[in-house]
Amino acid sequence: MSTAANPNTNDALVGTTAAEAAVDSLAGAAPEAARSDSSADHFVRRLLRLSDAPKLSAAQARSAFQKSLAWTAARCLLMYIVFPFVLPPLGIALGVGPVIGISIGLLAMVSIVYSIRRFWRADHSKRWHYTVFGTTIIAFLIWATIADTIRLLD
Repeated sequence: MSTAANPNTNDALVGTTAAEAAVDSLAGAAPEAARSDSSADHFVRRLLRLSDAPKLSAAQARSAFQKSLAWTAARCLLMYIVFPFVLPPLGIALGVGPVIGISIGLLAMVSIVYSIRRFWRADHSKRWHYTVFGTTIIAFLIWATIADTIRLLD
């Protein structure tokens, strides 16, 4: 007997047989898929300091991804909309943009690395895609942090 989770959530299937749960469409991989053992995968796992701990679920990886994306989006909204266009006409927050930008940027970078680690611990089928995406965002955030630091010191 199969009992599906609420269709309005991202919960995985509950109480399914092995045949029914052959592919979890939300996870992108079979639930009992063997861990990838390529040399590139070993290198990244070593770089991320991942042990052979039990696999995490794809839902946990997605949750970490959503949180890291939220921090990055919050930083972008503050730095490129609120601080330059909303607050100056009100005479508020003049000169605090770089300090807040650096703080939120550092928090976003830590969150992205955390979510990349979660994708790898879950052995998610899209782990390489997200690693490239997250690394690109981290590179942008490093550039923005350097620019904010220069503005702060001037």
